[in-house]
Order: sequence, then structure tokens, then C-alpha cells
Amino acid sequence: MAVAAALAVAVIAGCGQAVPGQPRAAGAVDAGTAGGLPIDNSAPTGPREGVADAELAVENADSGEMDRLAVNVVADLYDYWNERMPADFDGQKFEPIARLASYDSAGKPVELCGTSTKGLVNAFYCGADDSIAWDRGKLLPMLDKQFGPMSVVAVLAHEMGHAVQFRLGEKSNINQATPTIVKEQQADCYAGGFFRYVAEGKAKHFTMNTGTGLNQALATMFFIRDPAGLSAKEQGAHGLAFDRVFAFQEGFTEGPKRCARMDVPEIEGRIAAQERSVSDQDVSGEADITDPDIFGLFEESLTSAFQGTEAELPSITKDGASCGGSAGTPPVSYCPDTNTVAADIPELVKIASPPKRGEEPGVDGNGIGDFAAFAEIVSRYALAVQKGVGAPLEGEKAGLRTACLVGAWAQLRVDKTPDEGDGGLHIAVGDLDEAVAELLQDNSLIAADVTGKQVPSGFARVEAFRIGYFEGDDGCARAFSA
Repeated sequence: MAVAAALAVAVIAGCGQAVPGQPRAAGAVDAGTAGGLPIDNSAPTGPREGVADAELAVENADSGEMDRLAVNVVADLYDYWNERMPADFDGQKFEPIARLASYDSAGKPVELCGTSTKGLVNAFYCGADDSIAWDRGKLLPMLDKQFGPMSVVAVLAHEMGHAVQFRLGEKSNINQATPTIVKEQQADCYAGGFFRYVAEGKAKHFTMNTGTGLNQALATMFFIRDPAGLSAKEQGAHGLAFDRVFAFQEGFTEGPKRCARMDVPEIEGRIAAQERSVSDQDVSGEADITDPDIFGLFEESLTSAFQGTEAELPSITKDGASCGGSAGTPPVSYCPDTNTVAADIPELVKIASPPKRGEEPGVDGNGIGDFAAFAEIVSRYALAVQKGVGAPLEGEKAGLRTACLVGAWAQLRVDKTPDEGDGGLHIAVGDLDEAVAELLQDNSLIAADVTGKQVPSGFARVEAFRIGYFEGDDGCARAFSA
């Protein structure tokens, strides 16, 4: 959250200002499903046991664990695209990649796509020679260690998405003039389509459940997001986590045809200018939740956002998260009997600390960011608003409605900059990524009911927040009415 003339998070008049772009259709979010598939944690996630490794020709391979993992991914991607490309794109056959290559970025360099692999911690598709290459030395082991083998699947499925674009051309709305961000959003979308194939049990070498497994795949999008401040118009821009998770979810839910429809007008309308930095914006944007002036502005933003709801707005206390004799939902609770939001500021400070680059947010004491901490308070405040209008406070729909209202509070007016308008709080670059990170935590409070019970599907949590962000409280009312 940015501290400019005042500081960070958009104050929304009436909580109903719409932002250009198209989220999932209102009413389509189901707490018990992910893109229509039931949430089920019973299936394992990762390589299938008892299945022989695929055999594909790979240049410079060492036949080690990472190369075997990558080859199995590519083989399953071949199966998927051999099925989907002719089915979705007028019978066009999928042609295998002309060249697969492995390298060690810390070892003896080789030249791929006209570039030395020395220090190249990456995986990439090269259209010049129709090749896919991966760094078996550092990138793949790092992903595998931190997020598990399905993160390697996600990265290579994304690169295969670029190969699919290259083959489809105009059928995928792609030509030489297409901005990088459009290509990258499509590739994330195509990867999402493949992950549905895996989740449906169709992949030969991999399996994934739709609960924790899919949540972890979405978390990978956070790790490989663009750094805050990189313009979507810059060469090489892939998108913030908020952007990338959306594209992945679209592919998972609707399949390759939806991905091919992504074009410049859609991307420009959906990726708001305020998600990106301009020369005079504060990119780091971390606000001190203990600062009385900042907290005062935060409280003003809540009043401004929700005063039109006719609900009796709650007071906020800062001396612990308990509700009388009840433990509440630490680090912040809504206490219906007293209409109070009780916050444990020291614990929220831990959440508000910025995540370490290259480490998973919210794990082993790692922070998430100031927006996540403020948003957790907003989630409990939103429960008071729901109580005031007679909506149930318990159950999965209450959790989704809460996440949606947090998104509505955070909603950004695209014609605003931090030094214009209400002079209060404005979203800083990367704040929406912090929301995604919090929503994918096992203990997410943004998408929890009054008892702290989380919506089981991280997929649905993110979608609910997005509906609020794009459509305001009207969208929340349509999607999650009591």
C-alpha cells in the first residue's frame, strides 16, 4: 500500500465503482468446486507411481531426476495437445517440438536460441528453431524443492503454450506485432487448460487433486510473477500474480478456445494501469500498520466504502483478537455481540512484513505484505456489514461473500493516481499480488466466515475477490446473495 500524499489502498465511494475487464460471470463461483470440478484432497499430487518414464530425444540431457521429470511433462503435454488442438482449432494437427534441450546454468555453457546458457536460470520456448529448453541445474530443482514437482509442470506447460501460439498464429490472435503480455497471458491460460486435464486424471505421468494440489499450482504463479513495477507494456512482461492466476483459471475452467480469444483489448481493459508503476509511484508501497495516522486513514477508507450499506458500522479495537470469552479468529476477529472488530496488531505486523523474494509468502514466519494485513481486518469489518443487512455470517457462502467485499473495498478506480481525488489510501503496485498470496494460504482469513472457517477452494477464494474488485458490491450481491 503506497504512502504518497497520504497512502495506499483505493477508497471506494459506496464500494460500487466498476473497473474495466471481465471476471468470471457472477454466480459461477462455487465454494466446493474449482472450475466445475469438485474439491477433493484424496488424490495424490505429483508424478504417478508405477508409470514408466517417457522417452524423448533431449539434447545435452544428463538423464537425471530433473530431466526425467521434464521429459515426462513434455510427453503428457504432447498427449494433451494431440487431443485438444484438432478438437478446438478446426482439425489442425499438433506437431511435436522440433528440439528439446536441457542445460545446467551453473555448468558448462551451451548456445541455445542464439544465447549462452551461462547463468541463464530459466525455461523458454524459442520460435526461431521451435525449441523448448530448461535449466536442470538450478531452476527446476529450486521449483521442485519449494513448490513440488507440479511447479515444474506449470513452467513447462506455459512454455508449451508459446509453442502452441506459434503453431496456431492468427487462430490464437497472435502475430509479430502482438504485445508480449498478451502472449504471456495466453500461455498461462493454455497451461491452466492442461492442468485441468491432469486434475481429471487423464495425464499418463502426473496426477493432481483439486484442493491442496491445485492451490499449490496457483501459488506457483505468485513465485514466477513479474516484480512490482514492471510495466505490462514492456518487452518480456508476464504479468503480476493477480494477472497470471486469472489467466490460468480461465484456461482451467474454459479450455484452449478461451485462451485463444485473449487479445489486446481484453488485456488492456483487465490489467489496470494502477497495478503498474509510473515514474512517481512508490513501488515498494509498504505502509506501517502501527502508525496512528496511517491506521486513521485506513479506518476512513472503511467508513467511506461501506457507509452506504445502511449497516451499523463496527468499531475497531487494537488490544487483541479475542471476543470476550471466545478466542475469535486471530489475528483479527469480528465480535457480533459487541459489533467490534478486535485486532492483534503485533501479529498483524508479522503478516504485514514484505515477503522475501524467492521464498513462499506466509510460510515459516515469512510475511505476505501490508495489504494482506489490512485486508484481513477488512474481512472482519465486512462481516459486520453483512450482519447489518441480515446476511448469514457462517458457512462457505459467507466466506465467499466476505472475500468479494474485500475485493470491492480494494477496488481501484482506473482514473486515479495516489495524489488525486480523496487524498486517502490507494493501491500500490503489487498489492493485489499480496491479496492472492493471502487467499492461497491454508489459514486465509480474507475468505473465511465469522468462525474462521475458510472456503476450501483457493480457486474459488481468488475468484470471489476478483468479482468484488472488478464489479464492486453489486457484483458481490449478485454472486453471493444470502
